Amino acid sequence: MAELGGNRKRFTSPLNTIATTGAQQLLLKPVVWSQLTVHVHGEQNLEGVEEPFIVIANHSSHFDGPLIMSALPRRLSKNLATGAAADTFFTKWHNAAMIQLFMNGFPVNRQGTRSHRGMAKQLLSEGVPIFLFPEGTRSRSGGMGPFTPGVAALAISFNCQVVPCAIVGAFAAWPAKEPRWRPGRPPVHVVFGLPMRPRPGEIAHQFNERLRRKVIELHDSTAHAYGMPTQAEMAHRAALEKSTRGSRQADDQQTPADHPEPGSGPGSRVIPGSAPPAAATESPPPDPDPRQ
Repeated sequence: MAELGGNRKRFTSPLNTIATTGAQQLLLKPVVWSQLTVHVHGEQNLEGVEEPFIVIANHSSHFDGPLIMSALPRRLSKNLATGAAADTFFTKWHNAAMIQLFMNGFPVNRQGTRSHRGMAKQLLSEGVPIFLFPEGTRSRSGGMGPFTPGVAALAISFNCQVVPCAIVGAFAAWPAKEPRWRPGRPPVHVVFGLPMRPRPGEIAHQFNERLRRKVIELHDSTAHAYGMPTQAEMAHRAALEKSTRGSRQADDQQTPADHPEPGSGPGSRVIPGSAPPAAATESPPPDPDPRQ
C-alpha cells in the first residue's frame, strides 16, 4: 500500500491524459465553480510557459488544488502532475484513485522515509510538468508559512520555469479546521504571475525566498484591490486569536489556591493536626445556682 501512485508511466500515457482532462473539465471544474465565485487574473502571463515547468501556490484550503488545476489553460493543465501528501492520499486505493483521476496526483513523502523519494525529479526529467505547494501543508490561519527549498532546488537542477500563483479567499471559503466549505458561493481569486527562473549563481535558499516574496506580492496586491485580508493582516489576526486562547486556558487552569476561601487568608493560621476553628455561636446562659 505504501507504493500506491508510484507508477510513472501513466503520466506520459495518452489515455491517462484523456481521462484526467475529461474528469477535470466535465466534473471537477463545474463542481468547484458552482460552490465559489471564481475570478482568474494574469492568464496573459502564461503565454510563454513551456514544459517542463513547476507551478507553485500558497496553500490554506482543500479548494486550492482544484482551483489552480481548473483555472490553468488546458494546454498547461493537461499533463500537469500534482504532488499530494503520501500519508493522506496514497494509503488507501480509493483515495489514491480519486487524486490520480482528478488531479493527476503523485505521492510526495512527508514522513522522512525513502518511499516515493525523488519522484518529482524523475517526472521533470521525463518532461512532465509538476504542481507543488512549497509550504508542505495547509495553513491553519490563512497566512503563508515558510517555503521549503525543494521547489527552488528542482528548478535550479533543471533550469526550468516556475509559475508563481496566489489564491485569495480560499481560506475564508473553507478554513482548514472546518469539515465543510461555507455556503453562499464566497469570492475567490486565482492570480498567475510571470514565470520565474533561477538567476546565474543563485542558490536554492535565495531563489526560494524570491519565490515566496512573489507569491505574497501577488496575493496582497489582489487582496488590497478587492478589500480582502492581506498576508500580514491574517498573521496578525492569528496571533491575536492565539493570545486570546492562551489567556482563556490560563484562567481555566487556575487552582483553588488562586481563589482562597473566606477565613483562609494570611491572618488565619491553621496549626497542622489541629481541628479547624468552630463557627462562632451564642453562648448558652449559665445553669441556675441550686443554693438559691
